[in-house]
Amino acid sequence: MMEQLSIFDLTMPYVSIDKPIRLIELFSGIGSQAMALRDLGADFEHYRSIEFDEYAVKSYNAIHGTNFKPTDIRNVYGDDLGIVDKDTFTYLLTYSFPCQDLSAAGKRKGMKKGSGTRSGLLWEVERLLNETSELPDILLMENVPEVIGTNNIKDFHLWQDFLVSKGYTNYVKRLNAKNYGIPQNRERCFMVSILGEYNYHFPESILLETCIDDYCEDKVDESFYINTQRAQEMIRKAIAE
Repeated sequence: MMEQLSIFDLTMPYVSIDKPIRLIELFSGIGSQAMALRDLGADFEHYRSIEFDEYAVKSYNAIHGTNFKPTDIRNVYGDDLGIVDKDTFTYLLTYSFPCQDLSAAGKRKGMKKGSGTRSGLLWEVERLLNETSELPDILLMENVPEVIGTNNIKDFHLWQDFLVSKGYTNYVKRLNAKNYGIPQNRERCFMVSILGEYNYHFPESILLETCIDDYCEDKVDESFYINTQRAQEMIRKAIAE
């Protein structure tokens, strides 16, 4: 597995965002990246949200006060991203593409270009970046650790090579939620891609001061429990998909 790409060059400045952010979320789900920017107090707008699942879109709109419609990324074109006036705005594009074909819990069909898998939708992002006349300033990828695992690393390297050809500098690292204030052993792979030659450091870990009991309710209504039979049915269905 590969870790953070080391390109520390003293002649390269550290990346800095000093303009309002126009957030473009591909595979946006309920807008977790937008929540992070909100919680950080960033100056941003929900500029574009591309998500296929209608229920995720309903949740996104309810959480963020927006009015987006379900959209299939395969029906989106480069100009639809609306990247204009870059002197005034910083364009941040996130793409947490489907992990089902990468995850250890699935069938591991992979993300090979042209494979037709759900995880292979990553390459729709390649198409969009090739179609748009102006590129986003920063790209943020988040996915399961298997995205850089043995079965997928060749395809991931191809993806990185493409981004480099477009002028991006890539930084990759696996981060665990337990090292950032969340009492959960949840590891994910992140890649920050910056248009131009810039240095970047991932955040340093912080001391964990809480445990799961701090978040659990003392009494939970029985309607929230799933019996063992139903749980097994859901697991079998997820694996079959």
